[in-house]
Amino acid sequence: MSSGLLNKYIWLVDTIRRYGRISRKELDRLWRMSPFSQGEGMPRRTFYDYRNAVAELFNIEIKCDLSTYEYYIDEGTDPHGEGLANWLFNTAALNDMLSGSRAVADRIFLEDVPSARPHLADVVDALKARHPVRFDYNPYTRSTPTRDVVLRPYLVKIFRQRWYVAGLEMASGRVKTYALDRISRLSTLPETFDDDADFDPEEYFRHSFGIVVTHGEVRDVKIRADARQAKYLRALPLHHSQSEVVHDDYSIFSYRLRLSDDLVEELLSHGPAIEVLEPRELRAMVRDRLEKALEAYGN
Repeated sequence: MSSGLLNKYIWLVDTIRRYGRISRKELDRLWRMSPFSQGEGMPRRTFYDYRNAVAELFNIEIKCDLSTYEYYIDEGTDPHGEGLANWLFNTAALNDMLSGSRAVADRIFLEDVPSARPHLADVVDALKARHPVRFDYNPYTRSTPTRDVVLRPYLVKIFRQRWYVAGLEMASGRVKTYALDRISRLSTLPETFDDDADFDPEEYFRHSFGIVVTHGEVRDVKIRADARQAKYLRALPLHHSQSEVVHDDYSIFSYRLRLSDDLVEELLSHGPAIEVLEPRELRAMVRDRLEKALEAYGN
């Protein structure tokens, strides 16, 4: 597929999303003003071909409200599938936008994700074909690597600029997670495995913050955020279970989560703008981390 055709798909989805709902007549008017039309309208057949291509490539459906004959983006009922479709589409749109920005390349700053370079493609290929992988693993907590880890990859996940793979580690028979940038000597094994019907990737991370999945009890977590910090949490929720009760100069945010070090680190990153209200165990974990940090500055 040519980049020009992909750009037209991106234009179509982006335009409908920006307007929310749009008539075919208004869409055609905007198309005539776009750099793709050469001043001509979009034929009906072309419009339907683009709709079908967008659905196939990005899993994004352009639907028509028959009561108003307006077109809109169907956001779907699968949060993970919709999130992946949006990620794919946004990546394509960003690549297209940046490809035309070489003249100002020194003024566009992006976050690097180095863990994607060495092994992501190989791991994704193994995941698709259901091949186990073998690798050495050298976590930051150990001075020597674990040799010849054999893993059935179940999923990949990105968190804080790092890619991870989770799957069944054959020696222990447990699901474990590994950072791709700590992997070396990765190879794909020739045998295949069947999907584990009892493993649900969405459910695996449902009550966790970050990449570490603990097996403790799911707790009701409440934090108090000042009015300014509350705006940030509304725009970028900490977790999909987030709910909010607004007060005059603060908000109470509630979550359903398992307690973990990743969660403590995230809460601490917001400084005095938030306070953990419950559970008491989480307050104690945060307080303990703060006290240890103060000790380093005691003198």
